Amino acid sequence: MNELQIFQNKEFGNVRVVEIDGEPWFVGKDIAEALGYENTSKAIITHIDDYDKNVLKSQNGTLENVPNRGLQIINESGLYSLVLSSKLPSAKQFKRWVTAEVLPAIRKTGAFNQLPTGQNLIALALIEANKMLEEKNSTIKVQEQLIGEMKPKVDYVDDILKNKSLLKISSIAKDYGMSGQAMNNLLHALKVQYKSGDQWLLYAKHQSSGYTSSETVSFTRTDGRTDVKLITKWTQKGRLFLYELLKKQGVVPVIERY
Repeated sequence: MNELQIFQNKEFGNVRVVEIDGEPWFVGKDIAEALGYENTSKAIITHIDDYDKNVLKSQNGTLENVPNRGLQIINESGLYSLVLSSKLPSAKQFKRWVTAEVLPAIRKTGAFNQLPTGQNLIALALIEANKMLEEKNSTIKVQEQLIGEMKPKVDYVDDILKNKSLLKISSIAKDYGMSGQAMNNLLHALKVQYKSGDQWLLYAKHQSSGYTSSETVSFTRTDGRTDVKLITKWTQKGRLFLYELLKKQGVVPVIERY
């Protein structure tokens, strides 16, 4: 378990995050306040399932800034539940900030970064400004080349319709710059699927739509024994369903962000 770290946004304020077993957990009060909930405790109780929240306590004083009573924390799935239940007009912008900047930054570095202060902040700002200038010059050159070539961008939906194979959720998640686990958590928050044992299954209203197919795979246990398990794979029809569903939530494939 790492120390509490802070992600900062001018519009939404500070969001405290702690890494537990390699996964980010958010201080529930910070998320609820950023999303405009007047009663943050009630929001967490009402909108988040028990298995998506926990209490963070200082382990023999090793965690700083954690009160004796502990801090209510929520996982990714719990965060999405609060976002989807929020009536704040900027809730979609908050979700975009988290999914497009915070979570990718965490997974890219594999760790949380402290906010820079003092002279480090000034130095970082100068480095960033110089980097932006270099990137701008590079972008101009790239744009000039693209104007000359005029190569059309591959349409994501056309790519889906041409492909007939079954896909793991990790393959679909990669199109969005996400991990398979993060995509599963998001689809759970959107009430598309739930977890039964080690397998993700669709809720009843989606089960007969032809979106997924169960596949039996073999694997070797740590003691050397061979065993089998069921995994869920997505059809191209299901992939198109996810594309349309996520686009309504402001989540689009990486190829459509530029």
